[in-house]
Amino acid sequence: MEDHSKLGDDFSLSRVPKSARLPMWDIMLVRVGALATLSQFMLGAALGYGMTFWQAFWAMMLGSVILQIVSFLIGYAGAREGLSTSLLSRWTGFGRYGSTIIGAVIAICTIGWFGVQNSVFANGLVQATDGKLSLPVSAAITGLGVTVLVIFGFKLLSMTAKIAVPAFLLVVGVGIYQVLNDHSIFNLMSTPPPGEGLSIGVGATMVAGGFMIGAVITPDFSRFARNGKDVFWMTTIGTLVGELGVGMIAVLMAHAAKTSDVVSIMLQTSGWLGAAVVVFSTVKINNLNLYSSSLGFTNIIDSVFKVKVNRGLITLIIGAIGTLLSILGILDRFVDFLVLLGIMIPPIAGIMVVDYFVLKTYRKALDESREKGILPSEPEKLNPVTLFAWAAGFAGGYYITLGIPSINSLLISAIIYYLGVIALKTISGNKEVKEHIAS
Repeated sequence: MEDHSKLGDDFSLSRVPKSARLPMWDIMLVRVGALATLSQFMLGAALGYGMTFWQAFWAMMLGSVILQIVSFLIGYAGAREGLSTSLLSRWTGFGRYGSTIIGAVIAICTIGWFGVQNSVFANGLVQATDGKLSLPVSAAITGLGVTVLVIFGFKLLSMTAKIAVPAFLLVVGVGIYQVLNDHSIFNLMSTPPPGEGLSIGVGATMVAGGFMIGAVITPDFSRFARNGKDVFWMTTIGTLVGELGVGMIAVLMAHAAKTSDVVSIMLQTSGWLGAAVVVFSTVKINNLNLYSSSLGFTNIIDSVFKVKVNRGLITLIIGAIGTLLSILGILDRFVDFLVLLGIMIPPIAGIMVVDYFVLKTYRKALDESREKGILPSEPEKLNPVTLFAWAAGFAGGYYITLGIPSINSLLISAIIYYLGVIALKTISGNKEVKEHIAS
């Protein structure tokens, strides 16, 4: 078997062997680090600006439950098979060419997140220099700086992340302490939203959509987990600490500061040092964004052209595109972006979970090849039922206003995919029987 662990490839096109699996705490820290970041703080602040405390709590709770269920199920499959999301999708409904669509969606979404967070990083730099650096120049410096770190400084980036995440949590702790000193927590919990109102449905979709891409790419990290129990604790602790913990603190801070501007909030509560640490935490999450994007593109190029490419070059291209998006002002569309993700991404998880746990289309092939530590034989090229179910899920989530769009899109795609595959098997079976009788 070809060794894909060399040259920083990280088993991108092969199974993660048992010998390379990691302890639960190592995986969990990556998960908490992915959630306890600037983007989660931005999300909590956006909810707090448009909702009361309890409205934001229930929106956060509903969204978190969705994320926990999706993360655990798809993460368990990734850990069991030792495969990334893009690679796993080949044998869970999407086929060889369908998995390239998954890779593209993941890459596009994570590039979008890169742009959103780089915009905040750049705005912080503009404020720190009192406007001496313009936003486009700052965005170019911060975006390309992070990209260069990912390409050439993996050890340095890892060291930076280990410092950035605890420092982020410490600053958030200092911020909430300052808020509680200056404001009554009970008053903050009962104050009206300082900005334009949001519904609980929209809020829950923002929460689920905000990290749904993270839930769908859980196998990118859970493939290094030793068993399903480790995946459960990794996802649960990550959700409790990162999603609910950091999110609700940001809600309170938005009520106290009466703004959804993350940098302004941290300036009011923790000063320049706090703002710098929060902004600096983009290094950690953007590292993960680029990592998953590179896995997605690696799968695309391997599936379509059967060519193995240099991930450093891919990362450079992704970083340049993400930087350009931040210069063009993607941050201004942040809420719309979250809602769109909340509808477009869930169908992927719905289809993969139904295929892997219910239909078990390639389960025998996966089991047999797993024992040998290799990939199964080539899957189907493309399943039209999958594409139809995905499109139906997206349309349902977009047009059906009743309920939570994220859940609607996931359930519609899962049900249509299940029924479509069963119907296709029935038709194929009847055709084979008739052909057998005729012969």
